[in-house]
Amino acid sequence: MSASLAGRRVLVTAGPTYEDLDPVRFLGNRSSGKMGFAVAAAAVAAGAEVVLVAGPVHLSTPDGVQRIDARSAAQMHAAVLGALPADVYVGAAAVADFTPAGVATSKIKKRPGEDGLSLQLVRTRDILAEVAAHAARPRLVVGFAAETDDVDANARLKLAAKGADLIAANRVGLAGSGFEGDENTLVVHDAAGSRQLGPASKSAVATALVALIAGRLV
Repeated sequence: MSASLAGRRVLVTAGPTYEDLDPVRFLGNRSSGKMGFAVAAAAVAAGAEVVLVAGPVHLSTPDGVQRIDARSAAQMHAAVLGALPADVYVGAAAVADFTPAGVATSKIKKRPGEDGLSLQLVRTRDILAEVAAHAARPRLVVGFAAETDDVDANARLKLAAKGADLIAANRVGLAGSGFEGDENTLVVHDAAGSRQLGPASKSAVATALVALIAGRLV
């Protein structure tokens, strides 16, 4: 890839977040981080300085990438805002929308005669919306939308609600695509319309997305 992002600073998030319930349990999701890591690698190949904020994943850091590890949504929020300013933000992480209101200090045990357990959850900070509204807002803010139904409609709602410039939407739960898979298909939405990237390997889709981002910065 040509050095289309030379001199640019790109901030990427990837992977899930884990929201602790007690010392042995957490709420999480199926994100492997592969798509966000591929975007980080493609941005480096395009000449960018890349900071990658990674949730708990089992992936090697791409060459040339500065990696910051974060476990929870709160930790990822702090890491992202602490890494600004940037020219581009790509929020590929699957950040928890809710977290337990409190974390038990010891393992939650079953009690005799107890049929269930109720959890109180509270909203997490909206990283994408806060980056889009930040005083040091990147020139281009890209969000991801992992959806199971009404993918395009939900992506366009997210584009408007979050104040992003682009939303890259994909359908999850399909064999070989989305979470945990090595291939993906993205439909990238902006105010003017949409375009599809893939189906292809996540590396190829990431390269196409980075090329699209670079074209928006010209």
